[in-house]
Amino acid sequence: MTGSERSTALMGLAAALFSATVLSATSAAAGQTLTVVELFTSQGCSSCPPANANLIKVKDRPDVLALSFNVTYWDYLGWKDTFGKEEFTQRQVRYEPSLGRSGPFTPQVVVNGRADAVGARPGEIEQISSGGHADGPSLSLAGGKVSIGAGPVPGGRADVWLVRYGKGVVEVPVARGENTGRTLPHANVVHSLTRLGSWTGDATALPLPATTGGLSTAVLVQVPGGGPILAAAAN
Repeated sequence: MTGSERSTALMGLAAALFSATVLSATSAAAGQTLTVVELFTSQGCSSCPPANANLIKVKDRPDVLALSFNVTYWDYLGWKDTFGKEEFTQRQVRYEPSLGRSGPFTPQVVVNGRADAVGARPGEIEQISSGGHADGPSLSLAGGKVSIGAGPVPGGRADVWLVRYGKGVVEVPVARGENTGRTLPHANVVHSLTRLGSWTGDATALPLPATTGGLSTAVLVQVPGGGPILAAAAN
């Protein structure tokens, strides 16, 4: 192989690798391979820090959408969770019957709305999230809208949820309660959860509100009442 041929081959390889990288990123953004890992946690729960740490370990996987939902029912122990919201608590409560649980607890990891675990043991979140995402409609976020492809929908209707979250890790010093004196890391903390509308199986486009405050955006298509997540996309 001449020097010119070698140079051409290397350029071709570089182009192929670049295309594969772009295709992989586009596929993840379109929600084709995302596994949604929700951690229900609380700064007032002494059992939660190991699960927080485990979520941090998977947050950068391209096939995983990791989200921290901080709940409020441990606030009475002396520390009001700085990210806790009642709507996050209610989201967890809706999951419990279909998961065979009698009530909410922390920490709890829910994967794709289909399976759960405590999530505190080493490797537990990696193990439960290894099953991948179930087949669902195509989903993309572009041009100021949420585009959902046509497909079957269990029960005839699914909810479309808009999630705004802080991408990355934030450290929170806790001054009171069970974690007094500790600084707790949190990954991809959810700040708001809003129902955008419904999907009934037909190709659908919904307006995507502009984000503020530097937050990242994810959209979930989910069977109502704490059912399975059919598709997910994030920017």
